[in-house]
Amino acid sequence: MLGFLIAAVAGFLTPQLEGPVAGPIVKALEGYFPVMANERRLIAFMAALLVAAILAAAFDSGSVFGVIIGAILGYFGPRIFEVLKKVVEGRRDSE
Repeated sequence: MLGFLIAAVAGFLTPQLEGPVAGPIVKALEGYFPVMANERRLIAFMAALLVAAILAAAFDSGSVFGVIIGAILGYFGPRIFEVLKKVVEGRRDSE
């Protein structure tokens, strides 16, 4: 369960890691091949997921499946929350 929570936090923090973490990685990679602007967030997500996996392994907590689901839910969590919020508000308005 701890691995799931660590990965959820890592997924949630991905947009904030885009500059300070993905920036230096992109600069290092651009010496070998071009990196597109839309790939910066993917690189930040991969770095966050790598750290989450290392922490989950270090604490011997969670399975690979739990870490992956946690990262996905953490990354898309704000969007899912907004959709659910609109659904609930729509039901209140119709009553």
